Amino acid sequence: MADYSRILLAVDLTEDSEPVSNRAARLATLSAAELHIVHVIEPLSLAYGGDVPMDLSTVQDQIHEQARSHLEEFARGLGIPLERQHLIFGRPESEIQRTAEAIEADVIVVGSHGRHGLALLLGSTANGVLHGATCDVLAVRVGQSA
Repeated sequence: MADYSRILLAVDLTEDSEPVSNRAARLATLSAAELHIVHVIEPLSLAYGGDVPMDLSTVQDQIHEQARSHLEEFARGLGIPLERQHLIFGRPESEIQRTAEAIEADVIVVGSHGRHGLALLLGSTANGVLHGATCDVLAVRVGQSA
């Protein structure tokens, strides 16, 4: 097994985050590594193609506040201090990669649904992270296989 000193756990804060975080925590313990956590909020303008006829800043602020609260609670359960919690706006794949580079992570731990067909063709966050990362990526299988 590789020796890792800094691990980045990428979570979407859904129920699928638990098995992914359990694997990352176990890996951190085995490697005596520093564990960081990142959650990326996709701006509503990206999610809706940027063609939204109203000001979404209030909604976006509420989403950010709720995500911050969930991330802090989730990270607390893993013993990850506030300074190693990263809450970012942007495209998940690129922001996870950017965060990994910024903290000099040796490995990114991310969940993967192992989708097939159209979902596989369109790509997933895990696939995007894998192909753009400059460090190891551990994709933990989650959810039901289709």
